[in-house]
Amino acid sequence: MLHSNGFDSENSHKQFELPGARPHYTPDRPGQVEHISLDLTLDLPNRSFWGRCMTRLNPIRDGITRLTLDAVNLTIESVKIGEVDGEGDQAVEQKFDYDGEQIQVFLAEPTQTGKGIELAIAYRADHPQRGIYFIAPNEHYPDKPIQVWTQGEDEDSRFWFPCFDYPGQLATSEIRVCVPKQYLAISNGELVNTEADDESATYHWRQNEVHPTYLMTLAVGDFAELKDEWNGKPVTYYVEKGREQQARLSMSKTPQMIEFFSQKYGYPYPFPKYAQVCVDDFIFGGMENTSTTLLTDRCLLDERAAIDNLSTESLVAHELAHQWFGDLVVIKHWSHAWVKEGMASYAEVMWVEKEYGADDAAYYLLGQAQEYLDEDSSRYRRSLVTHVYREAIELYDRHIYEKGSCVYHMIRKELGDELFYKTISTFLSDNAHRTVETVDLLRAIEKTTGRNLMFLFDQYVYRGGHPDYKVAYGWDADSSLAKVTVTQSQTELFDLKLAIAVGYLQADAAPMLKPFTVRVYEKEQSFYFPLEKKPDFVSFDVGNGYLKTVALDYPFPELKAQLQADPDPISRLYAAEAIAKKGGLEAVNVLSEALQKEGFWGVRAYVVRSLSTIKLDQAVKGVLAGLRDENAKVRRATVESLAHISTDESYQALKAVVEQGDASYYVEAAALRSLGRVAAAGSDDVVQAADVLQVIGRVLQQRQGWNEVVRAGAIAALSQLKTSEAALNLILEYTQPGIPQPLRLAAIRSLGAISTGQTNVNVERILERLNALSRETFFLSQVAVAIALGQMETVHAIGVLQALANQTPDGRVRRIAEESIQTVQKTVGTDKAVKQLREDLDQLKKENQDLKSRLEMLEAKSSASPR
Repeated sequence: MLHSNGFDSENSHKQFELPGARPHYTPDRPGQVEHISLDLTLDLPNRSFWGRCMTRLNPIRDGITRLTLDAVNLTIESVKIGEVDGEGDQAVEQKFDYDGEQIQVFLAEPTQTGKGIELAIAYRADHPQRGIYFIAPNEHYPDKPIQVWTQGEDEDSRFWFPCFDYPGQLATSEIRVCVPKQYLAISNGELVNTEADDESATYHWRQNEVHPTYLMTLAVGDFAELKDEWNGKPVTYYVEKGREQQARLSMSKTPQMIEFFSQKYGYPYPFPKYAQVCVDDFIFGGMENTSTTLLTDRCLLDERAAIDNLSTESLVAHELAHQWFGDLVVIKHWSHAWVKEGMASYAEVMWVEKEYGADDAAYYLLGQAQEYLDEDSSRYRRSLVTHVYREAIELYDRHIYEKGSCVYHMIRKELGDELFYKTISTFLSDNAHRTVETVDLLRAIEKTTGRNLMFLFDQYVYRGGHPDYKVAYGWDADSSLAKVTVTQSQTELFDLKLAIAVGYLQADAAPMLKPFTVRVYEKEQSFYFPLEKKPDFVSFDVGNGYLKTVALDYPFPELKAQLQADPDPISRLYAAEAIAKKGGLEAVNVLSEALQKEGFWGVRAYVVRSLSTIKLDQAVKGVLAGLRDENAKVRRATVESLAHISTDESYQALKAVVEQGDASYYVEAAALRSLGRVAAAGSDDVVQAADVLQVIGRVLQQRQGWNEVVRAGAIAALSQLKTSEAALNLILEYTQPGIPQPLRLAAIRSLGAISTGQTNVNVERILERLNALSRETFFLSQVAVAIALGQMETVHAIGVLQALANQTPDGRVRRIAEESIQTVQKTVGTDKAVKQLREDLDQLKKENQDLKSRLEMLEAKSSASPR
């Protein structure tokens, strides 16, 4: 089912499909691929390799005279065909055409059903751009390790071996690879044997479980090997030598995760081993190749990073969950990628719930929802299932990951835990080692529970968007009626049954909740609940099971009671946000009290953010209290919130955090970013630019560390000093080759932000630098360049972006560049007078804040005086 993703004028939703998008369908199958065998010899110094790919095919019908295989930028030496199980050397040379993207093999004898054939293609590749990556030291990075690794998803296996490169073909496979003797070679399945001589070693790996071509992998390097196990199956971690301790710190929970998912999914881990290989310059966070996941080495933690970094643990859980969703059960077409990516993302929530508790899981899921909501509001809105695109990689966005996760949570909400996990077990058991589409998940739900959830899929999967609710509450004392009015502000209405509960506070006990189920399906509906007494608070969508936005319009006492007592942390967040919107000194006092008494760190972090939105001087004191919180994530939220408070007090507090440091890398980095923003917004008598530059300069010289998190924060701080040429010069210095990669990428991205306040001459310098950087082939560098150019306010950025879009081999870079072109075109069309009006309005708001703060203080003193 295809949902139109056109431009929504009311909500300004851009379309997902860019020019050139077209429908994509699974290609016709000439037969069933049974087995793929690769023989490879790698030439690491010359970044090249020789290979022979043998593909065993069972023809699906008689009379096929031509086979079409995907193969990009390979040199094809020969194509032969032999009969499966034929006697002797039956291989016969075949005529073929090759256009650099596909091989057309003209069969000397037409196919016959029941008579398998074996296609043998000899080929080689020099300096491949995609699919297989050769990593080696160079003049700028002499300490870089020597490694080779592959990346197949979405359709990049064709860059390192000829194949039918789409997910609908499942086959067993084996790889024999010859490498220099000092290196290990790791691949899918089990190691059959290793042969070595004085100079080289040949590793033979075999995978007996079927899988698509994009899940075949190879990783070569001088790795340290760390061994664990689960139920007798090897669980192995491969990392660069010297990083063994980081490997244990980052991946040691893997066996527990395998056990957890085996139990929750109702299907034991399905492969003979599980390996995780951390590689250099990896272009993703991780890739779930069957039984052998590749991870970026940036995920390897040190002790300090582990304080408040959950991303590595979540990454390990995500890629492991794919062994069931994506590997055991394979999507038939890319348009159904949400089925696997949504569950892998929801597996992160499941693991957080198991390891850290229900509140942390609810907060984690809210974070995923916000990631999707940001993309929906700022980038585009689309249905989860669509086959209209230019390249399949365009589908890998916040919709299929984070919104997909929320969809699984809504299914769980509808079915309840017991039936949800039974459904998952049914889905996996019925479709193990097969391909699936979205409808197969619906069938598993119906088979297991008898429930038809098409209404949920129609609204959240087959069309874009989500409900935006405004919820108002009032009490009619004469009739003892609670009135709850729900308004949907989005264009396309949703039809859902939601639970609304009224809550009553109880001394020395948890609050008592009385739930009601209502059907919300109109633009505006009012619901009346007869009650014996007035409730203390009202909870909308009890348990927060549905993806939505919520704005509460409740009286202040009910919001205060909800913030203090609602058992659901997300409902307490909604209350904090609504209290902050009411503003005033009372709101400051209530939120400040909550910051001290709230038991869950996630709510405290949100309270701090809410406090910072209240434009009163008294709110600053409340925000600063968050700097003393024992939880690093609350301290991080605090320093991020101080970025919105441009006072000498906030500046000095941020400067103190930067200079004194924090146990958390992330708190220090966030403090630096906020310091730059406050400095840029302050007046000369409050903040001296030279002082800020001095502080940042010391950080850049002294704070080298894990993944350059802190120094990247310093670079981001510099980018806020938009009129400073000295800041620009520092950023440009850190874009040079030889700078540690994470820091260099941060500097490249920052060129866009700082450009908006620079002189024309300096803008030209920035453009020249980005133009030169755009010619680099590394994926992450190209992304950083495209992002930076998209922030610039000059038409000259468009030409560089267009050149990048035209020359990049990567579809993701192309899309980012083209979206950046649209952004620049919109920005340069903005009247500069509007910008001046915004600056004048900001000044008026600051003056108004001063007046309001004084008035609130006078009123507070007056109310405290005896009458």
